[in-house]
Amino acid sequence: MHTILLTTLNARYAHTALGLRYLYANLHELQSETKIIEFTMNEQIQSIAEDLLKHSPRIIGIGVYIWNAAQSAELIQTLKKVSPQTIIVLGGPEAGYLPHRVDFSKADYIISGEGEVAFYDLCKKIFANDLPEEKFIKASLPDLKAISLPYSAFNDEDVEHRYIYVEASRGCPFECEFCLSSIDEKVRNFPLDQLLGEFETLWQRGARNFKFIDRTFNLNMTFANRILDFFLSKEPPYFAHFEVIPDHFPDVLKAKIAQFPAGSLQLEIGIQTLDPIIAKGINRPLKVEKIFDNLRFLENETSAHMHLDLIVGLPGESIEGFGRNLDTLVSLTHSEIQIGILKNLSGTTLSRHDQAHGMIYSDTPPYDILQNNHLSFEQIQKMKRFARFWDIFYNSGSFTKTVPLIWSQGSIFEGFYAFSEWIYTQTLSTWKISLDRQITLIHIYLCELHETAIVEEALIKDLSARPEKTIPFFLRQSTQEKKTKDTNTVTPKRQAKRI
Repeated sequence: MHTILLTTLNARYAHTALGLRYLYANLHELQSETKIIEFTMNEQIQSIAEDLLKHSPRIIGIGVYIWNAAQSAELIQTLKKVSPQTIIVLGGPEAGYLPHRVDFSKADYIISGEGEVAFYDLCKKIFANDLPEEKFIKASLPDLKAISLPYSAFNDEDVEHRYIYVEASRGCPFECEFCLSSIDEKVRNFPLDQLLGEFETLWQRGARNFKFIDRTFNLNMTFANRILDFFLSKEPPYFAHFEVIPDHFPDVLKAKIAQFPAGSLQLEIGIQTLDPIIAKGINRPLKVEKIFDNLRFLENETSAHMHLDLIVGLPGESIEGFGRNLDTLVSLTHSEIQIGILKNLSGTTLSRHDQAHGMIYSDTPPYDILQNNHLSFEQIQKMKRFARFWDIFYNSGSFTKTVPLIWSQGSIFEGFYAFSEWIYTQTLSTWKISLDRQITLIHIYLCELHETAIVEEALIKDLSARPEKTIPFFLRQSTQEKKTKDTNTVTPKRQAKRI
């Protein structure tokens, strides 16, 4: 039996909780009494409680994040009702900042900040029956050169089937008000030689998916170059994901990125807005021309997969302003563009804009914007649907030839906005839309804007490029008709009823 359990509710099975593994690695003599047990947020809470309590734990440490806050609160309530003697300790960003917007009052202790040392000290006091009086414990920043690294705590199943999350540094030098990293005082680096040794061990164990959680991977060029060299020395296939600053790509970094083979490197680039006035209002540095130059380089001279981020609802930014941002990015790159809805995360200073810009947020996780002076509640709801349909039809890569026909007659944003509105009238949903239905919908919509032959040629090219090469019957039939020079093709018209 294990007297300490470390747990969290991940968003999905493929994810792993790096924070739990840091706690485990730094429990020293208590490590032999400790077990990591991870769940997903869609599992039944009472079943999770049952799995945890069968170990008869003295302490349960729970990592709480924005995606699992509500479920974690329910889990805490259940655990304390069934096993009130079990001491529950919370950590993670959603528990570590006051005031709480989810009820965590049944927890015994809450550790705010980086908990590697603080959690170990608390566990020792609990076992010595020297219980702290203060429930909310503010952890001191640990020395990253002194704490134990967590990578040996990834088990064989993690290595074989799940993402391995890693980090070379903590903190961020910028003060963007929507981001929790802006709270950190400075950037601190882990010992690089030790870190690369751990990566080599993971590689020898078979790890090939490395996701770096550093907020500013390309800030320190010494670290960035050596880590990139580590992967360039390896035989593909492998996958390395980095979050990078969009305006900082020195020539030496560009040269290394250009060497990575296709499918091996992903760069998450937080654009958020391209409006200097909006960026200044939220303390976000923005060097637009450098960003454009770097995106052009990455698009045209490397095989790196880019994941660009844009936010809807920033203080002072109109829907037209967001549309201009999207039009510009699509004109610069064919990369994935993730459209996010602004969230007022616990611990940030974003609330200072509430009065000036009429910012109103949901009181429940993920605390997303409901409306402001520029965007009504109805417009925000439409943009949430826009973002989802953008993922399905643009970011998925399933319709690279077909989707541009949606906006071929004008603005990218305006064209896709109209398409998004029409799609929702047909589906009344943004989920569980099969590929066959996606094909049918986009075919019907586009055939009112273009000649049927143009639409079907683009669709057939897209679907033929898929490994499954699944082409619906009506398109196969259309192709056969073209081969026999049948000119009686009927153009489907937009239907009033849902399909």
